[in-house]
Amino acid sequence: MIIIALDPDKDLGEEEKLHNWLKNIIDATKEYVYGYKIGLPLLLAGGPASFRYVRSLARDKFVVADLKLADIGDVMALSIDYLDELGIDGVIAHVFTGYEDALDKLSERARERGLRLILVVSMSHRGSREFIDPYLNNYLSIVKKIGAWGVVAPATRPEIIRLVRRELGGDVKILAPGIGVQGASPGSALCAGADYEIIGRLVTKAHDPRKVIIEIVKMIEESVARCRS
Repeated sequence: MIIIALDPDKDLGEEEKLHNWLKNIIDATKEYVYGYKIGLPLLLAGGPASFRYVRSLARDKFVVADLKLADIGDVMALSIDYLDELGIDGVIAHVFTGYEDALDKLSERARERGLRLILVVSMSHRGSREFIDPYLNNYLSIVKKIGAWGVVAPATRPEIIRLVRRELGGDVKILAPGIGVQGASPGSALCAGADYEIIGRLVTKAHDPRKVIIEIVKMIEESVARCRS
């Protein structure tokens, strides 16, 4: 239901401070969440060791690397090899690179390595309307063609989530960022058809992350109960 985005601020660049922050967030939330999203900010702050550290703390949780891969297929496939060695469960890539010599090779390597492939079909910021959203139907065709495990669609625009769900059916997972700071309320994306809501700063910048995540879970449960009644 919830995936926490672990994007550290610059002042957490020292290894001890970074690891303390990660441990505090994960210990406070792992009882209530499906998994964790780790990306470039964490990689730049702590290197590959920070990915391994998250894996060690979140042993039974889904850990997805949000590197938004967007390159030729051979380079993306090589990235999958490294991520697999770090113990990552899934990877997020852009779909606009196309199928031939790009997503075909990426999806094949992900299957070989047992990683779940998640493709970005729309984003939560306003700029997504400029050059991503106009090609949404094309992107969804590629998602179907390669059999991706999931897609990223924005909680900030539930109409996109509803469209994606109609087109892809129930087999493909929808991960929805944009809850909290970007404006979407907890539970709104699930009501629109998403499987997981990605929540970052609302939790990671909280003085008491455990208290906040418990409140968010309650809000989600109440919201989903209303919309499905």
